[in-house]
Amino acid sequence: MPKLDCDVLILGSGAAGLTLALNLPGDCRIMLLAKNALDDGSTQWAQGGIAAVLDPRDSVEEHVRDTLIAGAQLPDPPVAHRVALEAPEAIRWLRAQGMPFSSDARGELHLTREGGHGHRRVAHAADHTGAALETTLLANARARPNIRLMPRHIGIDLITSRRLGLCGDAPRPGQARDRCLGAYVLDRDAGEVHAIRARFVVLASGGASKVYLYTSNPDGSTGDGIAMAWRAGCRVANMEFIQFHPTCLYEPRAKSFLISEAVRGEGGRLLLPDGSRFMHRFDPRGELAPRDVVARAIDHEMKRLGLDCVYLDISHKSRDFIREHFPTIHARCLEFGYDITRQPIPVVPAAHYTCGGVIVDSEGRTDLDALYAVGEVSHTGLHGANRLASNSLLECLVYGRAAALDIARRLEEKVPRGDIPDWDESQVTNSDEEVVVSHNWHELRQAMWDYVGIVRTTKRLQRARHRIALLRREIHEYYSHFRVTNNLIELRNLVEVADLIVRSALRRKESRGLHYTSDFPEADDQRPPRNTVLIPRPPQPYSGLPPSLDDD
Repeated sequence: MPKLDCDVLILGSGAAGLTLALNLPGDCRIMLLAKNALDDGSTQWAQGGIAAVLDPRDSVEEHVRDTLIAGAQLPDPPVAHRVALEAPEAIRWLRAQGMPFSSDARGELHLTREGGHGHRRVAHAADHTGAALETTLLANARARPNIRLMPRHIGIDLITSRRLGLCGDAPRPGQARDRCLGAYVLDRDAGEVHAIRARFVVLASGGASKVYLYTSNPDGSTGDGIAMAWRAGCRVANMEFIQFHPTCLYEPRAKSFLISEAVRGEGGRLLLPDGSRFMHRFDPRGELAPRDVVARAIDHEMKRLGLDCVYLDISHKSRDFIREHFPTIHARCLEFGYDITRQPIPVVPAAHYTCGGVIVDSEGRTDLDALYAVGEVSHTGLHGANRLASNSLLECLVYGRAAALDIARRLEEKVPRGDIPDWDESQVTNSDEEVVVSHNWHELRQAMWDYVGIVRTTKRLQRARHRIALLRREIHEYYSHFRVTNNLIELRNLVEVADLIVRSALRRKESRGLHYTSDFPEADDQRPPRNTVLIPRPPQPYSGLPPSLDDD
């Protein structure tokens, strides 16, 4: 296959990847890949908004405080301060790009309030902020001749100098300067694997919530970037903190349609089937408590009463108010026979956001030289044990710009040249047992839902680890014998991420934020909270197999 070449290869076409691309110089040759349609990532599905201090009665210090409280004191305070400080400029940049934010009667930005926030500070485009953001950024990217947009391409593995045997053995990741040289990528339509050489590679591939049976995320949220970086020798952190959004529509036909946090922010009430409220029994903030608290409360009531769901009611607000603030939610619920202006709607928690990820510094740089990670795939230190609502798109904007500026400064660097080998398919055949992939896919996600969900125990986690180990061996044996497909690549990455989540959860001997275990129900306040950091051994010359975990 002819090799492809660029200055910057970006894996992911959501808010993080597009922000980075649009902040790079106009003469920088950029390839931006999406494994499905360009607008099919998690950004498109985001409803709430972007948190920023834009009201004079609010302050950066209070935004930081709310971030630290929601994150159970695990966020890095300097990181939280930096992101909150740069948030207003991110909003101004978006407005300059043409982002259609909602306005109030005076023509000013309308700010809403969400769970965990002490002020109205969430800028939004009605209840479809993500879709408006994706449309805006994509339109700007399409107008840039230096950005080559490539839908239906999925990354398989990163190409590094050490894995090609171009540098010797080195100490642990974080101390070595192994370099990323590009990536192997599957063109899903042509069924061909390309070796793409790049001066810099950026992982902007989103999170891993599809590892669970029920999720608010699109099908592509399979942890691809986290798994690729791990196999290439990068550290990951805090993978035990998977945020379950408290309110997804309980309707099989809706495919886990998210009911925005803003519904509760504007007065929505959580109810039991008899119409009684229950959140006040779990937190004095009631429905405005952070997501981890609300999700656990709903999970508790469902288990206590044997319920399939609870209910969310905003019908006490006027019809005009609801249709103005939540047009997408109103229309979508009507499709399934629920009129939110007149009745409560059934809701359940679902896996929503990966708070941990690939460890990066203030510029988005990973342990691997020339490899960056931005957005949900990364661990910046912002979210800690639980992400504050509407800090996710904000993180994409702040770190997307920071990484772009750092890459721009480095574009004149001399990069080691050398031949990148073609993808080798000489030892594999087409699969005649695709049922193995679909079966393992379901078994993995079911095990994660049953054993590694909202409430955990050590015994359940050990069961999950055992089952994942069996699946991991079976999947990698399958991977080594058959040609890669999109489903196989995703399954290989999902089992890798599932293993990281379980190992991280077993290491945390306390309950904090999103990680709640019945065996250690209290937070360990005897020492400062610490991140859970997993370190892989330096990868061996490329074989397509994963590195082993160093438990020491």
